[in-house]
Amino acid sequence: MNFLSLSFLANVPQTVEWNYQVAIVMIAANLFAVFIGRFAIQKVGIGPDLPLGKPGLWKNFGLAELLATFSFGHILGAGFILAFSNAGLL
Repeated sequence: MNFLSLSFLANVPQTVEWNYQVAIVMIAANLFAVFIGRFAIQKVGIGPDLPLGKPGLWKNFGLAELLATFSFGHILGAGFILAFSNAGLL
């Protein structure tokens, strides 16, 4: 194998550097995912509860729901950031 056969490794797409706009997109994606998860998760309150106090609207929102919605929010956020940076909006 020579150097020319490994030239595909040099074709790495450029992504946007982390800045406040990227942070705002990630925060918005996570809040959107929590909002969706609050009404879409059917079996709520199974598992451990959050150690902090919550408002009445979130009374059955436990640790499992929080981790699931934030995981989904990070997947959405990564997709939004890649799409917005590819479109030149970030």
